[in-house]
Amino acid sequence: QVQLVESGGGLVQPGGSLRLSCAASGSIFSISTMGWYRQVSEKQRDLVAQITSGGRTDYADSVKGRFTISRDNAKNTAYLQMSSLKPEDTAVYYCRAEQRGYGPPSWGQGTQVTVSS
Repeated sequence: QVQLVESGGGLVQPGGSLRLSCAASGSIFSISTMGWYRQVSEKQRDLVAQITSGGRTDYADSVKGRFTISRDNAKNTAYLQMSSLKPEDTAVYYCRAEQRGYGPPSWGQGTQVTVSS
């Protein structure tokens, strides 16, 4: 199985920036897509951004222009650069990795991002 460990969360003021990291380890054969999702309390876990192995990206409308997802395939690590943070960005952020043909997707444990003054 692939293990994912997120890091970089914390408390920031509105307008600030954070960079989240997601390090993958374990039985890695070929991670096709890595993504970041976020969840607020009991609400559903929503897609924030995702990136394919070829570099194609998708973003939620609410974060376009402010967040940037990237990945370093050699390091098996994905990043989420978050800028111009807003209080509504407050959530637990989860990393997801998909290895199509090699089993179900993997999820990280989540990292808390709190945007507050």
